[in-house]
Amino acid sequence: MNSMATRLLDVRKEVITLLQDLIRIDTTNPPGNEAEAAKYLAGILEREGFDCMVLESAPGRGNLITRLKGSGGGPSLLLLSHLDVVAANPEEWSVDPFSGVVREGYVWGRGALDMKSMVAQEVMVMRLLKRGGLRLKGDVILAATADEEMGGGAGVRWLLEKHPDSIKADYVINEGGGYSIPIRGRHIFTVQVAEKGVNWIRIRAGGRPGHGSVPGAADNAVLRMAEAINRIGGHRSRIKATPTVRRFINEVASKGGLHQRILTGLLFNPVLADHILDLMKRRDPGIAEGLRAMLRTTIAPTIIRGGVKENIIPSECEAILDCRTIPGQSSEDLIREIKGILGDIDKLEIEPIQLDEPSESPIDTPLFNKIEETLKELVPNSSVVPFMSTGGTDSRHLRRRGSICYGFHPLKADMPLEKIQRMAHGVDERISIENLVFGTEALYRLVVAFTGE
Repeated sequence: MNSMATRLLDVRKEVITLLQDLIRIDTTNPPGNEAEAAKYLAGILEREGFDCMVLESAPGRGNLITRLKGSGGGPSLLLLSHLDVVAANPEEWSVDPFSGVVREGYVWGRGALDMKSMVAQEVMVMRLLKRGGLRLKGDVILAATADEEMGGGAGVRWLLEKHPDSIKADYVINEGGGYSIPIRGRHIFTVQVAEKGVNWIRIRAGGRPGHGSVPGAADNAVLRMAEAINRIGGHRSRIKATPTVRRFINEVASKGGLHQRILTGLLFNPVLADHILDLMKRRDPGIAEGLRAMLRTTIAPTIIRGGVKENIIPSECEAILDCRTIPGQSSEDLIREIKGILGDIDKLEIEPIQLDEPSESPIDTPLFNKIEETLKELVPNSSVVPFMSTGGTDSRHLRRRGSICYGFHPLKADMPLEKIQRMAHGVDERISIENLVFGTEALYRLVVAFTGE
């Protein structure tokens, strides 16, 4: 076996082991417990000569940071990832969600896609840079942080408030994009340059309690909330294609075939957008529903609480709305829209829980150009398209501090897009070993091309 093949085999083994070990550390948020994972990674990196910091925003809420110093002749680059994961019910999974088992060519477990695989890949990139002794123009910083799944208050937001210099960087590579869309034998790789605003809203419905056996003598807050939720569920915000979304649609449509005929209609007939997307959903549900969410603000009820006892008509009920706003819409615009939907329903209170505006980065940058060059070297005949994420990431906090952030977790399509979408935060989450290695190589080549002297 030649030295290159041996090196690739070693990288393969190391990144698989890193991901398996991270999955086995349960960092379900809440409560998080990211410190255990952060300390594990610090130990790995310190054995290779890195100076690491594990900064805890609260007991158990650990954030790992290390860096390779550059000469100062170029921009700094932050490789960002998060250590926390969402909950997983073992009864719903085919495997133990915290086993990190390798089966059928995949590493299985909570966080395999979102986003412990990228943690493992970025740690592996840092190790390869160190081992190769690459001379850097700018600093390369690694940050594996806490609490992204709950808004970053114990992670990136806390670091920017308390230790801003530890993660300050000109450019950031983070989650939110990088997966490919296969069309007519070609790969279109997405790079997240924008993301929708994340707004969580609480609605409270009031009423008057009474005995459950005489419902007409009371005022049922649950029924009032049911009417509110019914209206919200039937509401669709106005279609608006932002420049980034228009560019994405044009790139996918340019590949011809059915996508061209259907997607061209989206841009020229926005009034018919939902009808067009319904047609597209029959052929490609992943792209269709992704585009539907990109083209408008979404308002989704996610939690309802009401009632205290089986035989008491409830006088209070509350619901939580997960609202994602498009660039150009403010949180104030969103509140006005919700009030307009609810209209004449009385005894309702609307309370913001979290308001985060949309964010966006330019694409005419050296890093974006290097992403294109890297992918075309690795995957000939591929193309790269800017993309707006419908979900929120920690990039929004860093964009507000002046960093140019791109979501780039490289994945070649090895299963339908809608299946990947269901697995992140869903059941039987997994990543193929092929993609784990491909993503590591793509990120390593990108960092070398962008920061190497």
